[in-house]
Amino acid sequence: MTENEISKVIVDAAIEVHRELGGPGLLERVYEEALVEKLTRRGLKVER
Repeated sequence: MTENEISKVIVDAAIEVHRELGGPGLLERVYEEALVEKLTRRGLKVER
């Protein structure tokens, strides 16, 4: 995967998380957990 392809996957996953969980209001950890799950399901290795 190129850097551009990886970036697209990350941005798409972040937008999806935002749509599902809404805007501000939850703890950062909640958004982080959801984003990690989305990225993992899309085949990316995630380190925290």
